[in-house]
Amino acid sequence: MMKIIVKENYEDLSKEAARVIKREMQKKPNLVLGLATGSTPIGLYKELIRRHKEGLSFSQITTFNLDEYFGLDSSHSQSYHFYMQKNLFDHIDIKPKNIHIPDGTVKDVKRYCAEYEEIIKRVGGIDLQILGIGSNGHIGFNEPGSLFTSRTHLTKLTESTIKDNARFFEKKEDVPRFAITMGIQTILEAKKIILLASGQNKADAVAKSIEGQITSQVPASILQKHPNSIFILDKAAASQLK
Repeated sequence: MMKIIVKENYEDLSKEAARVIKREMQKKPNLVLGLATGSTPIGLYKELIRRHKEGLSFSQITTFNLDEYFGLDSSHSQSYHFYMQKNLFDHIDIKPKNIHIPDGTVKDVKRYCAEYEEIIKRVGGIDLQILGIGSNGHIGFNEPGSLFTSRTHLTKLTESTIKDNARFFEKKEDVPRFAITMGIQTILEAKKIILLASGQNKADAVAKSIEGQITSQVPASILQKHPNSIFILDKAAASQLK
């Protein structure tokens, strides 16, 4: 069952997503939350910090991040460890032992990815997964052509993703070529999914994901099959929907 919510602008989209998360946390204070990075969730994280200051506690929450660049250690300013600390974790009362972000420096990648899956399973699975969407329809770093049955793995980034992410680095050559990402099957096992999309540059990917055929060329299209997914869009991101 896919639900579509269209908001006037980015700010309203961020507030709506925070409202949904707060509601889920109130229902289940020890919620297991899947988190995303990139520019889209920043407004949501600001809203969650604001609500924390008003009394919302994260002390029992466990989090799992979708992905991390391979080759960047946690202190690198473009690593997703650094991003999460700066944009959320440093400002809320989450316990460090409950934070899980893929490690981009591991030697035995295969074993590490299997362990990441194991930890998710051990806490009872992800209750609510936040997703962004790439302009090519990717979710996590599951690029077009990714298997719908994939689990946490090392993946090669496409040229379009490298180009999209180059704005965060000094030069395009600095963007890592690989990432560790949760697989599509891992994402689909979350009990509830919220996908956030903002801006005209996401409109094509959003339309194909919601109204197009389900195809591995648009990884987010598989969410049509998820029993409980919500797309929260601003008007620009929703502009190509029929």
